[in-house]
Amino acid sequence: MADIRVDSWLELQEVLYDLSNNKDNHNRYRSNCVYRGVADSSWELETSLYRMGGAYESVEGPLLRSFKKYAESGSIPGDSLWSRLSVAQHHGLPTRVLDWTVSPKVAVHFATAEEEHYDKDAAIWRINVPESRALLPDNLRQVLHKEYAFLFSVEMLEANIPTLEDLDTLRPDNPFILFFEPPSLDARIINQWAILSIMPGATTVLSKFLENHTTLYDRIIIPKELKWEVRDKLDQDNVTERMLFPGLDGLSSWLKRYYGSGPN
Repeated sequence: MADIRVDSWLELQEVLYDLSNNKDNHNRYRSNCVYRGVADSSWELETSLYRMGGAYESVEGPLLRSFKKYAESGSIPGDSLWSRLSVAQHHGLPTRVLDWTVSPKVAVHFATAEEEHYDKDAAIWRINVPESRALLPDNLRQVLHKEYAFLFSVEMLEANIPTLEDLDTLRPDNPFILFFEPPSLDARIINQWAILSIMPGATTVLSKFLENHTTLYDRIIIPKELKWEVRDKLDQDNVTERMLFPGLDGLSSWLKRYYGSGPN
């Protein structure tokens, strides 16, 4: 893995939008990557299910089953596992899914939104999606090729991997990462340009997997000394909780920081 440490707002923009490693981008200025911002660069890519601790892998099924059973009627679109996982992740249920975004600046928002971590360097994890697709089982690669798709949809996954057990039996000794788009459930998912990732096996930690696939990714390190400048310039660009979490909760979070005392 290559860590790229930036020292200014301008350098951060240059690194985030560097397309020099792109392949097959059809002569357009589009990134092949997805991004995940974390407030502390020491954090691993652990799922919320993993972070439950204990025998977390044994409660994955009961969690999803109970989520479906007790959810308000009509709150989960359809009966697909993949729609249920998307809704569950969206509403804070521990799952084996991780959140990503196609937008570099949305990732930077999540790396700089938590003031309690302003004493730590932040990081943007960046994964090359076409490179990761090369590790998929042949039948899944063929699905993407047939659909001429960059990412899986929940419908494509439902047709080919209807259960988590089906996912876990795909090459158990040779894991892979799979990216898919959640349904456009609300403005929050749309505005964040959300992407989800999943791997076979509830115990798999993506950052450990990436240690053996260092060409798939890099990390952009935002020094703690730069966080307030980055944060204020994101606010000026309207990349805020007000836009990414539409509603009174997001508005309140943005106003609390905007009118706060700032750096001491």
